[in-house]
Amino acid sequence: MNKKDYIIRLEEKKDYREVENLVRESFWNVYRPGCSEHYVIHTLRDDEAFIPELDFVMEKDGVLIGQNMFMKTIIEADDGRVVDVLTMGPIGITPELKRKGYGKAILDYSLEKATKMGFGAVLFEGNIDFYGKSGFDYACKFGIRYHDLPEGADASFFLCKELIPGYLDGITGVYQTPQGYYVSDEDVEAFDKAFPPKEKLKLPGQIF
Repeated sequence: MNKKDYIIRLEEKKDYREVENLVRESFWNVYRPGCSEHYVIHTLRDDEAFIPELDFVMEKDGVLIGQNMFMKTIIEADDGRVVDVLTMGPIGITPELKRKGYGKAILDYSLEKATKMGFGAVLFEGNIDFYGKSGFDYACKFGIRYHDLPEGADASFFLCKELIPGYLDGITGVYQTPQGYYVSDEDVEAFDKAFPPKEKLKLPGQIF
């Protein structure tokens, strides 16, 4: 990857369908047969928690190759406080360019912009092997629990990065996923009909 061979900019309305197709290609058959991420992104843009100033696309040779977006959410602290935080993603990179540094490039760029806007921390579900390279750690180390997760269950998927050092000091509590991330299988199926047909496959490593 050459840092001069791409640009990162804000998503525009004219990009919407191309971005949704990019995300569909990026996540198809990864976590489940087919995917829902392209519909999730479609719905999140109209969610009140969506942050247009943190909705980025990556472009190479005039073609969109990646994207990332952020949402406002909260930690319900054990002492009764409500702590404002961010969540993000799904980060999508066009399949043929995965594992070449583009994902980390748009991640680091978007985290820098979120920091400059004054947000204190980002929590989300992801792989520590990738996101740890950009400063994420297990959320449990910050005293933050994932909502609805039984005590003692594996929470290694739940990650956190402070954008303001010490922002979560003295806070323990439960992270709440924004409601916009929850979509029905029926709505996903209906939305997906507008895209070119793709075969759904049950593959090793899928989690749904």
